[in-house]
Amino acid sequence: MGRYIARRVLQGVGTLLLVMLLLHLLTTVAIQLNGNPAQAFFGDKVASESQLAAVEQRFDLDDPCFDQVGNPCLGPFVERLGEYARGDFGTNLRGREVSDIVATAAPNTLRLFVVVLLTWLTLGMVLGSVAARRRGSASDHGIRLTSVLIDAFPVFVLLIVYRYVVAVPLHRWAEETFGEDSWPPYWFKPSFDADHPWATVVVPGILLGLAGSAAFIRLVRAGQLESYQGDHVRTARSKGLAERHVVVHHVVRNSSVPVVTAVGLTFAEALGGAVITEGLMNIYGMGGVLWEAVRNDDVGLVLGVVTLLAAVTVVVMIVVDIAYALLDPRIRYE
Repeated sequence: MGRYIARRVLQGVGTLLLVMLLLHLLTTVAIQLNGNPAQAFFGDKVASESQLAAVEQRFDLDDPCFDQVGNPCLGPFVERLGEYARGDFGTNLRGREVSDIVATAAPNTLRLFVVVLLTWLTLGMVLGSVAARRRGSASDHGIRLTSVLIDAFPVFVLLIVYRYVVAVPLHRWAEETFGEDSWPPYWFKPSFDADHPWATVVVPGILLGLAGSAAFIRLVRAGQLESYQGDHVRTARSKGLAERHVVVHHVVRNSSVPVVTAVGLTFAEALGGAVITEGLMNIYGMGGVLWEAVRNDDVGLVLGVVTLLAAVTVVVMIVVDIAYALLDPRIRYE
């Protein structure tokens, strides 16, 4: 098991370096084609050459390679790797440390993902199990149709409809019914409230989780259908074990392997959804910070946040691989 974990960690480090190199190359090409983003520091004001040069030097954009189209600028990339290795992720255009921004924003993103993960697992396991157990019935067809409809609605459509059509009437109804100081009005508040972070991320998290739950429903259904027809299930039933014991220990456990894999694969997709969700719902999280950084041409902040998100994704993938190996011991020997 130790060698398996070490191999996965090394692969994760290599993947992270490739992602950082690709991000650097894309950013470099964008700077070379569109011009130096140092002008964004001054907004609509016209900056002098000396002011631009000072900003370029401050944010490590003064290397001549950024003026040469096609130059990969590997020197600045290596310097940035060294700074990241020392824990220095630079500053944004206003001079605030990127690590400080991430430390403030990351807890809200973590809260959002806790709600998303619970929504995935609850809908996937409950609806997938019901569909598998009642295969061919009206409930099975209804759940499969529901999963198709979920796939048909992009998450940004759900969020826009919720925020601009549904949230305000629900918020007023909750205030009139339960009082302004109770929890329900915060659940349906159209924008994020820093004083009540958990309450105001519940509904956006459920909507983001709902948008990604269709894959889990289908995976659980397919996995449990295969398990129901397996020899180990027939053997367990022939021993006279209770049906609940057979389902929990022989069907649900074996069908959880693809679900764990899907959590890792869908996590990266959910990161993209978090950027949209936090941007539309004004949630001060990693996605919201990245949204604003892109809008403001804040290259240093974009690089730092995307690198940290990539590192988190790699760590999640490694954890999923380890969980996969624990659930199915054959994996670690392949």
